[in-house]
Amino acid sequence: MDPHTTFCPNLGCAARGRTGAGNIRIHSQKERRYKCQVCGKTFSETKGTVVYRLRTTLDVVSLVVALLSHGCPVQAIVFAFGLDERTVVKWLHRAGKHCEQVQAHVVQRPRDLGQVQADEIRAKTQSGVVWLALAIQTGTRLWLGGVVGRERDLGLIKRLIQTVRTCALCRPLLFCTDGLRVYGRAIREVFREPVPTGQGGRPRLRPWDGVLIAQVVKQYAQRRVVGIVRRIVQGTEAQVHAVLGGQSINTAYIERLNATFRARLAHLTRRSRALARQTATLHVAMYLIGTVYNFCTKHKSLRRPGLVNGHKWIPRTPALAASLTDHCWTVRELLLYRVPPSRWVPPKRRGRPSQATKQLAAQWCT
Repeated sequence: MDPHTTFCPNLGCAARGRTGAGNIRIHSQKERRYKCQVCGKTFSETKGTVVYRLRTTLDVVSLVVALLSHGCPVQAIVFAFGLDERTVVKWLHRAGKHCEQVQAHVVQRPRDLGQVQADEIRAKTQSGVVWLALAIQTGTRLWLGGVVGRERDLGLIKRLIQTVRTCALCRPLLFCTDGLRVYGRAIREVFREPVPTGQGGRPRLRPWDGVLIAQVVKQYAQRRVVGIVRRIVQGTEAQVHAVLGGQSINTAYIERLNATFRARLAHLTRRSRALARQTATLHVAMYLIGTVYNFCTKHKSLRRPGLVNGHKWIPRTPALAASLTDHCWTVRELLLYRVPPSRWVPPKRRGRPSQATKQLAAQWCT
């Protein structure tokens, strides 16, 4: 137990989310509990992780989650481990929600993306068809996020582009998509900022500079591709090729990611009998597979030459290639990762703040 790498999870504590501040002490070695010296609350070592208040050991939970993230059927896990089906589904939902928080905390931060590819996957449920929209950074193969919706319309694509914007800096950015028309409108509406004028009323929205849009339209005949049309919707040909770096306009990276999701999630398989009962199941499974892909899956195209433990190549994950981590995570590390809460802000009240509030603000808001 290391109190210097642990933070207080209490949302009412002024020192919440801070590590190395000296406010955490070991409360019980036997029960593996910490205590915050600021708020006086005690909390478990596993607070904020997937295994919090679970009776099953961490090794079994991490193994089951690893199998789920690689497409192992729930019925096979139930048969092999002797678990209840409801228990396995509960672990799936808990792991998926935890991975969504890790994705938002670590991946969805502004950076220079360069080229982004986006596409949609058709999924089957017992109540009908739903769509999964995904986006990937081509340079690092990093999955940026995804959304689930009933309709393949502007609302679905706009939510996906908003997810991409949380990861993007105002740099030259190229979007490569399929021929869906709403992509252009969604990108133009999301990638713009208000221009302050100092006057009343709604300010004018100014689009970002350097946002480029290219599309790959496939022509089919008798269910086979007979032609491909590449077109530039926004920007010039010179700007697009400068971002591509000599490559042609393509959507190969997002299509390869779609194949990974189809292989690991039975609901996305074509002509499948494994129908999802609820949309929430697709949502949590998508984030579980995507986060394990980002942090735990070693990508062959990202490896670098070098001699490590007798091996000629150094394996890398998309998160490692994007400099988000310094090593390849295991599923156990992913499940034990604790997402810190937002920093404490003094409450707004009428009148002057008390001396105690001033002291807390001077100590924890600087």
